[in-house]
Amino acid sequence: MKIVIVGGGFAGINLAKDLAGNKNFEVTLIDKNNYNFFPPLIYQVATAYLEPSSISYPFRKLFSRTENVRFRLGEVLSVNMAENKVVLHNGELEYDRLIFATGAETNYFGMENVRKNSIPMKTLNDAIEMRNKLLQRMERASICKNSRERRKYLNLVIAGGGPTGVEVSGMFAEMRNGVLKREYPELSTSVSNIYLVDGGDALLSPMSRQSQEDTLQALTKMGVIVKLNCRVTDFIDDTVHLNTGETIPSKNLIWAAGVSAKIFEGMPAESYGRGRRMNVDAYNKVAHTENIYSIGDTCIQLTDAAFPDGHPQVAQVAIQQGKNLAKNFKNEQKGKPLNAFKYNDKGSMAIIGKNKAVVDLPKPKMHFKGFIAWLMWLFIHLMSLISYRNRVTTFYNWMTAYFSKDQSLRMIIRPDKRAKS
Repeated sequence: MKIVIVGGGFAGINLAKDLAGNKNFEVTLIDKNNYNFFPPLIYQVATAYLEPSSISYPFRKLFSRTENVRFRLGEVLSVNMAENKVVLHNGELEYDRLIFATGAETNYFGMENVRKNSIPMKTLNDAIEMRNKLLQRMERASICKNSRERRKYLNLVIAGGGPTGVEVSGMFAEMRNGVLKREYPELSTSVSNIYLVDGGDALLSPMSRQSQEDTLQALTKMGVIVKLNCRVTDFIDDTVHLNTGETIPSKNLIWAAGVSAKIFEGMPAESYGRGRRMNVDAYNKVAHTENIYSIGDTCIQLTDAAFPDGHPQVAQVAIQQGKNLAKNFKNEQKGKPLNAFKYNDKGSMAIIGKNKAVVDLPKPKMHFKGFIAWLMWLFIHLMSLISYRNRVTTFYNWMTAYFSKDQSLRMIIRPDKRAKS
């Protein structure tokens, strides 16, 4: 069976790994990057606490000893359902089963100025770009004589009160109160604020009320200005506009406020549902197709009784759907019945800062905060990295940062704009 997987994130990589070594399947993994990366830690790359290589790993290296899995660098342009072909920007591939595991992309809700001027937080490229931009703006602030203009370089606005927004806010608050004061003595008397803006009435909306309150209290104590029931409506002329009528002078709007899935040419319009996610049945087969499947953030599944409105777009859903689909493909080959997908919620967590985190466990229902929750967060994220090498380098960087209260990765490294592939 020729299986083509589009996307090498949590969903796609777990599907490919579970089919690896099985001679009944000829698997081709397509991705626009030649590496897998760990999205929950990209904010640490963006804030120069981890190197990009600590959370990424080349696909070809990962599957170098697997005969039935091949990697193809490319972007999908369209699908030819009649001929069972997927068209890439650099060729085409035939398939018996096509699986979309393309995740989600940043959603700017139609705000063009926000799209053009803000800093997204979705990919490893985004993280590197954010690190470079913020470091360059700190350098400019250090030589800026106009206090009002300097404040624009130093003020940070983070849109989105989910785990990414909370973690970025906490990281920047710690850096402002420690590392940056030591390394930028020119700015020691300058005023800078960190704003966390969210349209809901609480941070970390999917988590427990206790986690929400603990997070708000911890961030406020760290000096973050949290604005709830508040949305960004525009970002123009170095000014962030809010729906309350308030404006914040800043050159730095970090966008972590929403995502949407991608639409592919050749797929039936009826296959798409809310948030442009593909409608799938209990076995992750896409509606109005015969042999096309979708897993992870790019699909919406309404057949799980415990999640009638669809599953949350989190890593565990993607991982479990990838593994369940691999098992069903194997069952199909053996003539065994297929397993309907049911999400096993293992809990949720978010880190706020050093020795500060919140963790919710559903079974048994428990809540943790502070140092214990922080250790749990470190362990789970460390063990979730794809390779032993990633775990060792990340652990080393974390320990260095913990005991030294610093990290020496704040280099501005940009590719030569004249370089061409």
